[in-house]
Amino acid sequence: MPTKKSPSKKSSSHAFAMGASIAAVAATVAGAYYLYGSKKGPQHRKAFKSWMLKMKAEVMDEIEQLKDLNEELYKAAVVKIANKYKTIKNIDPKKVMALAQRMKGHWKDIKKDLSI
Repeated sequence: MPTKKSPSKKSSSHAFAMGASIAAVAATVAGAYYLYGSKKGPQHRKAFKSWMLKMKAEVMDEIEQLKDLNEELYKAAVVKIANKYKTIKNIDPKKVMALAQRMKGHWKDIKKDLSI
């Protein structure tokens, strides 16, 4: 009876590295689109606060750790980080949730860039 060949460590680590790279690209695209791609980009850049940058960076870190990136996982990462920021004393929870909603809305643009 032939034995099944298990995937090599090299191929699975390569797949993980590729998935992490795709996640990093997706997060970068989402941030770039928000600041420069939309019609309201100049307004977004003016209103951007440091906590917003930190929140987006944490979302990027979160999705970089994912093996596969899909809409459900992306939105779950955004919600997880947004919930953390809602509890911080000097940050308006409404603004946190507004940013999270905008970030979740960028999935279609991210998906287009991932399929290229």
